[in-house]
Amino acid sequence: MTQVHKPDVAVIGAGIMGSAIAQRLLDTGHGVHVFDIDAARVAALAAKGATGHASVAAAAGAAPFVILSLNRADIVEAAVFGPDGVACVAAPERMVIDMSSIDPGATKRVAERLKRETGMAFVDCPLSGGVPGALEGRLTVMAGGEPDHVERARAVMDDLCANYTRMGGPGAGQTTKLVNQLFCAVLFQAVAEAVKLAEAGGVDPAAIPVALSGGRADSRILGEFMAKFAARDFTPTGRIENMLKDLESVQAFAMATRTPLPMTSLVTEIHRLLQASGLGGRDTAEMMRLLDGTA
Repeated sequence: MTQVHKPDVAVIGAGIMGSAIAQRLLDTGHGVHVFDIDAARVAALAAKGATGHASVAAAAGAAPFVILSLNRADIVEAAVFGPDGVACVAAPERMVIDMSSIDPGATKRVAERLKRETGMAFVDCPLSGGVPGALEGRLTVMAGGEPDHVERARAVMDDLCANYTRMGGPGAGQTTKLVNQLFCAVLFQAVAEAVKLAEAGGVDPAAIPVALSGGRADSRILGEFMAKFAARDFTPTGRIENMLKDLESVQAFAMATRTPLPMTSLVTEIHRLLQASGLGGRDTAEMMRLLDGTA
């Protein structure tokens, strides 16, 4: 049987998600080139078979696909256009796949500038599914970009995703991720309140997901998080400050488009309260402390 060649991939940003993405690509036969400002993160992946590099340009220049996994739009812009950035090694056969979660407007500006100045392709591919989804290749990814670019990215994304959907042009993936985060944030708050209501009525909250399975209130968030919240299990699965960052992006986009989001605004303020209480770096389940009066 002929072995299928897997293209090399550069991963820029080796935080929690970037490292999981890099590990999955290694596990599925890709050569992986890594850069992060934290040398220890690069060394950890190098010990697993990746090739570490001293700059964005060095990593990006070694692979036809460049994945960005970064926290903010300004960091993405710096990684692409800054000194020793991706644009320094621009080539027609090279493309950027941005798996960060950033503002749709910023994404469009970066994609348009990269195309105008270098001719390189840029696809925004924010994800849902977290570290477990990345490691198991079952991420949900909402893609934005030109149709042929989104299709070309499948050479990498098919090993990371169970659901990979083009939503439109540049920025459309990020807009869809904002919708995803709106759902998640509002549902997390609903789960926390449902736990308190069940407890007040003497019902075991952990039994609720089974009782509601198949009904209209059923959801993956209910199934995965109700028992966790009820147990006050604060094992990290997603940080409050990261959700707040995304909710503030939702609000900024809503303001720019004059879109009313009253419930999302309330949930955003609850996350700001949690941040102000010193819980921003902690797990989403910490919102139970606010309802318990212990924040």
